[in-house]
Amino acid sequence: MSHMNKVRIIGSYLSPYVRKVLVCLSIKGIPYEIDPIIPFYGNEEFSKLSPLRRIPVFTDDKVTLCDSSVICQYLEDRYSSSNFVSIYPNDIVNRAKARWYEEYADTYIGNIFIWQYYNEVVIKPFVWKKKSDQIIVDRSLNIEIPKVLQYLEENVPKEGYMFDEKHATIADISITSFFRNLFIANAKFDVERYPFTFSYVNRILSLSYFQSLIPFEKISIASPIPNHRTALAKGNAPISNETFGIDKPKPGAFSERPSS
Repeated sequence: MSHMNKVRIIGSYLSPYVRKVLVCLSIKGIPYEIDPIIPFYGNEEFSKLSPLRRIPVFTDDKVTLCDSSVICQYLEDRYSSSNFVSIYPNDIVNRAKARWYEEYADTYIGNIFIWQYYNEVVIKPFVWKKKSDQIIVDRSLNIEIPKVLQYLEENVPKEGYMFDEKHATIADISITSFFRNLFIANAKFDVERYPFTFSYVNRILSLSYFQSLIPFEKISIASPIPNHRTALAKGNAPISNETFGIDKPKPGAFSERPSS
């Protein structure tokens, strides 16, 4: 598949929405290069590509897209031959259900895991140098996140993947991408209370598609934000030649909601 045009992803390895797209690219065997910026550090050209200043942004030889669900559907449609693994179930009913889980993850789980919890314990102190709101953190851990865990406990498979598929689909990828951020933020839970949920999440995260991203995530965590490109390049990440990044954060219309 060396004849394929390499795609470019703009966005941080720490974003669950970027992670979702990178996993889909990996499953389909599509090479990529990445401009690993955090959206708050995007320049004016980035604003033109992503009017809401959200990540990921996807570009190839035909299109520029800036929503993870739209990007994944585009990948499925463009790379749909028998040479590429499908990231959506073939059955019409299961495909619709998979899209529901993707939407549930991107909106509801994303709002709680990222907007409420991760934003308070990671983004606010490290990007904006602001103190976390412990009331929001406690409510997330004690009320909102358990609601998600209970819903998943009643719906995820005890073995394998959603819908008895032979490989991970967009439902598995979308849900699990957000849990990785909780683990990065060292969130603590009563794992024994939700055994099926955490068994499922750990099963999906153990796949090579996710595991291959962890070294780049660790580099991003350990490096000052303006140094991400240099540090990741030294770690053999497929860094793009050009960047849309700047040295200081710049709030946008949705500066507290960086991904999509």
